[in-house]
Amino acid sequence: MTGHEHAHEPGWAGAPLLVVLAAAGAVYLVAVIRLGRGGRPWPLARTALWLAGLATAAAGLLTGPAPFAAHMVGHVLLGMLGPMLLVLAAPVTLALRALPVRRARRLSRVLRSTPVAVLTSPVVAALLSVGGLWLLYRTDLHAAAAHDPLLGLVVPAHVLLAGYLFTAALVGPDPQPHRAHLGVRAAVLVLAVAAHNVLAKALVAVPPTGVTDADALAGGQLMYYLGAPVEIALFVLLGREWAAGDRRARRRSPAPSSPLGR
Repeated sequence: MTGHEHAHEPGWAGAPLLVVLAAAGAVYLVAVIRLGRGGRPWPLARTALWLAGLATAAAGLLTGPAPFAAHMVGHVLLGMLGPMLLVLAAPVTLALRALPVRRARRLSRVLRSTPVAVLTSPVVAALLSVGGLWLLYRTDLHAAAAHDPLLGLVVPAHVLLAGYLFTAALVGPDPQPHRAHLGVRAAVLVLAVAAHNVLAKALVAVPPTGVTDADALAGGQLMYYLGAPVEIALFVLLGREWAAGDRRARRRSPAPSSPLGR
């Protein structure tokens, strides 16, 4: 849900992050090859999701703060669609399978740790994501990040990480020892979507510092309408999880006995 500002040019701020994304792609592919050589092929669809997620995030990095509409396209790509694709690629599961046993156990201990439990709480993840979004556009941070190279680096990095964390806290195939109940995750998603959409409309009513009324109108509409498909996809993924759990519960339940003894 988070959509923070990027540097005024992609060169200084974007280049290091693009290198990180390229490295993430290379590491993922190395892990896939390692599994394949060990006779444990990794699903091709997940590899495609990972590469598509990285490409989407990279495209989001290349959009700047002006015009504001372009920035909002970057918000959806970098903070919403890209993270969802990356989460669905199950990178943690891949790491657990590809790492040596000792290192995989260390990673498992990290996943069970208290800090990870706090960060993967849907409430905390939503506050980092949506709360950061409100902080960006309801203060002067938007304008400052457009001219400060350091903020231009830190803010988009936060966008991607917060978006990934928020999505992973709600859905995804990776193991999460502290994953919240489905009902809690659904409620958080409803509230987060509402906050996201209210902010999109508020941008039109009160544009951020340095943004014209016309740019704010275009940006707010893009934020609202381009973000909707990703939000719907998250609801669909939660619905699939609920349906799968319901089917498992029915299979575990004993069949009711016939009143005729048959």
